[in-house]
Amino acid sequence: MSTHRPLRIVFAGTPEFAADHLAALLNSDHEVVAVYTQPDRKAGRGKKLQPSAVKQLALEHAIAVEQPEKLNTALAQQQLAEYRPDVMVVVAYGLLLPEPILTTPKYGCINVHGSLLPRWRGAAPIQRSIWAGDEASGVAVMQMEKGLDTGPVLHVERCAIDAQETSASLYKKLAQLGPRALVTTLDDIESYRERAEVQNHDAATYAKKLSKDEGKIDWSDATQLERNVRAFNPWPFAWFELPGGKPGQRTVKVHQASVSQTDHRSAPGTIIDCSPAGITVACSQGALTLHSLQLPGKKPLPVSDLLNGYATTFAIGVNLTNVD
Repeated sequence: MSTHRPLRIVFAGTPEFAADHLAALLNSDHEVVAVYTQPDRKAGRGKKLQPSAVKQLALEHAIAVEQPEKLNTALAQQQLAEYRPDVMVVVAYGLLLPEPILTTPKYGCINVHGSLLPRWRGAAPIQRSIWAGDEASGVAVMQMEKGLDTGPVLHVERCAIDAQETSASLYKKLAQLGPRALVTTLDDIESYRERAEVQNHDAATYAKKLSKDEGKIDWSDATQLERNVRAFNPWPFAWFELPGGKPGQRTVKVHQASVSQTDHRSAPGTIIDCSPAGITVACSQGALTLHSLQLPGKKPLPVSDLLNGYATTFAIGVNLTNVD
């Protein structure tokens, strides 16, 4: 039987993904009594301090905003207790929660995580699911504990990962699933806590943080490289360097690519076909056809437009590993 009653919620989050969840709470019957978010950071050309998306939304609704540098102080813990929260909701916050924080609210702290836990615990679950070739993703509403994304799962909502899925498009899917799953859980939190499923820790995988270096294309396995192109869009993008040109000014970002069924005996990195439909590059396993590229300082262009000014740069026989 439903135990739905309005809850006093402290919300902790920082980016746009978190703001989507806060917006859902503000449109629910529950009361958001305070918002915790990362301190303002410098951003943009002027390097001016910018509030997070969550802070901006909170201020629009006249909600108290807290921005502690850390939560492991007695002052920070007392401050949270004074809000008398029934539950603390955490979505992409960016700070570790010490045990006194986890146990302060009546129902503890719950987190909305962008994967089907225990798969892809950690910082980059959306990207890693595409990178690994998973067929499905989703969101898991989890009761938080001291471990990294190890707590019991209260509620799960799933979605398919399409063949053309990028991290950007999957992010949008989960930004719709997550808020709905969160409010559903909060509306009947006692029942969901009673039915919570302990994770199978033996089946856990870790979604390590992305780095720019990981985006560099090594022309190895075309199937994996095509996944990288989608997984690393919009950051850090899969990329390679053009032969010639000044270091730091020859990086080409790949926005769209596909695996080619072309048979070849060419060295990895060699352009083996070039037409308005795409630039096909030999890999040690298979071949990768590039459909949309972004040259340094330029906007992304389909290959059909790019070749108008760079036909010799991407001529058949050019090897893209010869950058010196």
